[in-house]
Amino acid sequence: MEEESQRALLIKLAIFTFVLFQCVVAQQQEHLNSSFERSALLALRSSLWLRAKDWPIKLDPCRNWTGVRCNNSRVTEINVSGLRRSRFGIQNQQFAVDSLANLTSLVSFNASGFSLPGPIPDWFGQRLNALQVLDLRSSSVTGSIPPSLGGLSTLRYLNLSGNNLTGSISSSLGNLSELLILDLSRNSLTGSLPSGFESLAKLTRLDLSSNYLSGSIPDGLGNLSSLEYLSLSDNSFTSIPGELGSLSRLVELDLSKNALSGSLPVELKSLRSLRRMDVGVNVLEGPFPDSIFMSLGLNKNATFAVFNLSNNRFYGVLNLSYAGKFRSVDFSGNYFQGKVVDAGQSNATLDRNCLQLVQNQRSADDCRQFYTDRGLLFDNFGDPEQNQVAEHNSKTKKRWIYIVGGLVGGIGFIALLVLVMVLLLRMCDKGTATQRTANVGSVPEGDNASLPKDPANLTGIGEIFTYEQMLHFTGDFSEANLIKHGHSGDLFRGLMEGGIPVVIKRVDLHSFKKESYMMELEFFSKVSHTRLVPLLGHCLEHESEKLLVYKSMPNGDLANSLHSFISEDGSSQSLDWITRLKIAIGAAEGLSYLHHECNPPLVHRDIQASSILLDDKFEVRLGSLSEVHSHGDSHQNVLTRFLRKPQISEQGPSGSSSATCAYDAYCFGKVLLELVTGKVGISKFDDATTREWLELTLPYISIHDKELVTKIVDPSLIIDEDLLEEVWAVAIVARSCLNSKPSRRPAMKHILKALENPLKVVREESSSSAKLRTTSSNRSWSAAIFGSWRHSSSESATIPSQTSTGGLKQPGRENSHGSGGQEYSSSNKRLSSEIFPEPIEMQDLERQDEH
Repeated sequence: MEEESQRALLIKLAIFTFVLFQCVVAQQQEHLNSSFERSALLALRSSLWLRAKDWPIKLDPCRNWTGVRCNNSRVTEINVSGLRRSRFGIQNQQFAVDSLANLTSLVSFNASGFSLPGPIPDWFGQRLNALQVLDLRSSSVTGSIPPSLGGLSTLRYLNLSGNNLTGSISSSLGNLSELLILDLSRNSLTGSLPSGFESLAKLTRLDLSSNYLSGSIPDGLGNLSSLEYLSLSDNSFTSIPGELGSLSRLVELDLSKNALSGSLPVELKSLRSLRRMDVGVNVLEGPFPDSIFMSLGLNKNATFAVFNLSNNRFYGVLNLSYAGKFRSVDFSGNYFQGKVVDAGQSNATLDRNCLQLVQNQRSADDCRQFYTDRGLLFDNFGDPEQNQVAEHNSKTKKRWIYIVGGLVGGIGFIALLVLVMVLLLRMCDKGTATQRTANVGSVPEGDNASLPKDPANLTGIGEIFTYEQMLHFTGDFSEANLIKHGHSGDLFRGLMEGGIPVVIKRVDLHSFKKESYMMELEFFSKVSHTRLVPLLGHCLEHESEKLLVYKSMPNGDLANSLHSFISEDGSSQSLDWITRLKIAIGAAEGLSYLHHECNPPLVHRDIQASSILLDDKFEVRLGSLSEVHSHGDSHQNVLTRFLRKPQISEQGPSGSSSATCAYDAYCFGKVLLELVTGKVGISKFDDATTREWLELTLPYISIHDKELVTKIVDPSLIIDEDLLEEVWAVAIVARSCLNSKPSRRPAMKHILKALENPLKVVREESSSSAKLRTTSSNRSWSAAIFGSWRHSSSESATIPSQTSTGGLKQPGRENSHGSGGQEYSSSNKRLSSEIFPEPIEMQDLERQDEH
């Protein structure tokens, strides 16, 4: 008995000794022996400003640093997700991870949720050859996806979602042969989907949702035999390839919220593993996809499935035989017809169709028109007599259309002949008049000038809504839905069928001029650009109220969003500089289109923070378009030419007409100052208080002293040295726009180029700078704009001492050199004439205005 006890004790002792030995060995393996890699980790700790609590400098990184893992005394994993920076690091955030290049055994780098503002370094794909996991979700990453990432031959997981990535997707990502998961969702990527993706044979999850991708979905995606999840929703794709039916392992397919047209490919019935299909909110059309519905209903996983065809243009008889096999089916917002026996099925949504015995359906006229336009027979909700009457009325209506069309055509032909004769006579009269020597006064323009025909007949201005629909969308124009009282109408929030948010402008003809809405409709019928707020439709049937329907902008306007942006955690904060610069570029793109791509050039005339609208990704859409006119008096604008309105008499700064491109540049300069200083309301007013503020602020914008601008920068902005140079450059552009002489303000295309390349505006000055300033024929554009600022030949404006502007102090002059009164500091720069050329075009336009 004692021998058995001793034997058991010896066995336990042996096991304990073995376990202890393994622990010692494991600790020895996790110890970081490489001084080279330790130095790299210390450099990373310093550049990211990580707290000593998480990465204690005196302890071994492999055993004591949070998120650091080692194997064979080499660093293999770094996870900074959830870690916090020091107080100083929070104010100096940037994508500073250069020391990672020295960790040659690194397998995984996870910085999800850890702010790394800046572009992904190109060396990521060249130096991190062992990398298998790269997770930069929601890390404030900007710029484009570097093509070098395609060189990471061992990469298996790539997640860059929830950032501010722009540009197109590089086809080099198709070289990642080991990739299992690729997530680029919730960015601002553009262009088409590269065909190289068909080479990602091992890919199981592909998520490109919520971007600005367009074009056809590549057929090659059907070759991704291992794919289980595919989401391309919330983009602008146009067609669905039948090859997607080859994805035998696909469990979830989300193609919703695109611009998909055509029919649903019948090949999709082969998706035997599918549990969720969503193609809602597109423009797909065709009869009910019975074969697809039946095939998916017979799937072994169908009891868990979701099938969504909502808000498309499907029609025909609806077959709900297999609806019970699905967890949820949504057929709302289509044009299905027929009798539904069991419409109360909890798993089927059938609203806004043309079905019998179902509540909340489309109107009979709407359904009948849809089927008639396609040459199809409509059952008229089961009433054949009404259908025959409708068919008879339709034929009668067509006969009358032909008769009226013939009459209108004949009358139109006669009117055209008369018009040609009148024009010929007027040309003859004009030729005779030029030979006269007597002074003849200009013909006065009266208020009784003829107006155009009803704008409802114009093309390209959206859908025609009924007044009842307008009341329904806005809750009878309730005060709760009132956004604001605009200068051309009252703005209301609205909710269309399908839950689509809109903004509706109500123009009360008793309070506003009739011309305002007519001019805006005329504008939208002739002009289209992505930087203009989309007009979805209108309602003109009410006698005293006219209604325009716009796409809703989730982030409102710049005036409201600048200091009240709601972040993901629900807190209120100011817009960061990267977003502000993005907004400035977007607004400049819209104005550049109006000024330089429209013929004749169009002038916005109401540029201010409240007219710069922002969508859910802070992309700019210009609003307040009711005041658009063409540039100058010499060539009347497109709208005035049609409406024959009296010439605009409103004056801009320095007495110049506000219908000039230079006036838009002046107003845009004030918007840029709002973005730089955070001073809300500067672009809205032009009163004595605003002018006084400008006089006190502009002297702090100097082409020779970068540090001077920090006195007026928005204190809520967190910017490093590189971003400060961008802020400085934008401030210089703003000051040039605010030149008191319109001829010296830059053209909008040059302003746009400067904002797109801000660092080039303040690039290092060459040694011949003084010569450039003194040679009038070769002077830089900076000398032209600042030399004439406030009628002064030098930039040395008086900097105010401490005043009501917020404690601004007189800067010192210890760096002044005796060269003609010019001042230079250590940050001596010049404006680039490459970005800002001499504004000859603006001078020519100004001379036209003066004459």
